[in-house]
Amino acid sequence: MTTQTYKVILEWDSEAQAWVTYVPALNLLSTFGETRDEAINNTREAIVGYIEATTKEGLPIPTSGAETELVDIEVAVA
Repeated sequence: MTTQTYKVILEWDSEAQAWVTYVPALNLLSTFGETRDEAINNTREAIVGYIEATTKEGLPIPTSGAETELVDIEVAVA
Protein backbone atom coordinates (compact mmCIF):
# COMPACT_ATOMS: atom_id res chain seq x y z
CA MET A 1 0.00 0.00 0.00
CA THR A 2 1.29 3.45 -0.89
CA THR A 3 0.40 6.79 0.57
CA GLN A 4 -0.43 10.06 -1.14
CA THR A 5 -0.47 13.51 0.42
CA TYR A 6 -3.10 16.05 -0.58
CA LYS A 7 -3.15 19.74 0.23
CA VAL A 8 -6.32 20.71 2.09
CA ILE A 9 -7.76 24.19 2.60
CA LEU A 10 -9.33 24.48 6.05
CA GLU A 11 -11.46 27.45 7.05
CA TRP A 12 -13.89 28.43 9.80
CA ASP A 13 -17.42 29.18 8.58
CA SER A 14 -18.91 31.43 11.26
CA GLU A 15 -22.37 31.31 9.69
CA ALA A 16 -22.52 27.50 9.76
CA GLN A 17 -20.44 27.32 12.95
CA ALA A 18 -18.28 24.63 11.38
CA TRP A 19 -14.82 24.00 9.97
CA VAL A 20 -14.97 23.48 6.20
CA THR A 21 -12.33 21.79 4.07
CA TYR A 22 -11.60 21.76 0.34
CA VAL A 23 -9.21 19.47 -1.55
CA PRO A 24 -8.14 21.32 -4.74
CA ALA A 25 -6.56 18.25 -6.39
CA LEU A 26 -9.83 16.31 -6.08
CA ASN A 27 -12.19 18.72 -7.86
CA LEU A 28 -12.53 20.78 -4.68
CA LEU A 29 -13.87 17.82 -2.71
CA SER A 30 -15.39 19.43 0.38
CA THR A 31 -16.58 18.38 3.81
CA PHE A 32 -16.91 19.88 7.28
CA GLY A 33 -16.84 19.23 11.02
CA GLU A 34 -17.80 20.93 14.26
CA THR A 35 -14.13 20.88 15.31
CA ARG A 36 -10.89 21.15 13.34
CA ASP A 37 -10.05 17.54 14.14
CA GLU A 38 -13.48 16.33 13.07
CA ALA A 39 -13.23 18.25 9.79
CA ILE A 40 -9.77 16.80 9.12
CA ASN A 41 -10.91 13.25 9.93
CA ASN A 42 -14.01 13.69 7.73
CA THR A 43 -11.76 14.96 4.94
CA ARG A 44 -9.47 11.94 5.25
CA GLU A 45 -12.52 9.63 4.97
CA ALA A 46 -13.86 11.61 1.99
CA ILE A 47 -10.51 11.37 0.20
CA VAL A 48 -10.43 7.59 0.72
CA GLY A 49 -13.99 7.35 -0.64
CA TYR A 50 -13.11 9.52 -3.62
CA ILE A 51 -10.09 7.33 -4.44
CA GLU A 52 -12.14 4.13 -4.03
CA ALA A 53 -14.81 5.46 -6.41
CA THR A 54 -12.16 6.58 -8.90
CA THR A 55 -10.51 3.16 -8.80
CA LYS A 56 -13.86 1.38 -9.18
CA GLU A 57 -14.56 3.42 -12.32
CA GLY A 58 -11.13 2.52 -13.72
CA LEU A 59 -9.96 6.13 -13.68
CA PRO A 60 -6.48 7.21 -12.66
CA ILE A 61 -6.05 8.22 -9.02
CA PRO A 62 -5.51 11.99 -8.91
CA THR A 63 -2.22 13.08 -7.39
CA SER A 64 -1.65 16.16 -5.33
CA GLY A 65 -1.07 17.97 -8.63
CA ALA A 66 0.10 21.53 -8.98
CA GLU A 67 1.29 23.57 -6.05
CA THR A 68 -1.59 25.01 -4.04
CA GLU A 69 -1.14 28.49 -2.65
CA LEU A 70 -3.39 30.64 -0.52
CA VAL A 71 -2.93 34.32 -1.35
CA ASP A 72 -4.47 37.55 -0.04
CA ILE A 73 -5.94 39.85 -2.69
CA GLU A 74 -6.93 43.38 -1.72
CA VAL A 75 -9.98 44.88 -3.43
CA ALA A 76 -11.81 48.17 -3.02
CA VAL A 77 -15.35 47.84 -1.67
CA ALA A 78 -17.84 50.65 -2.00
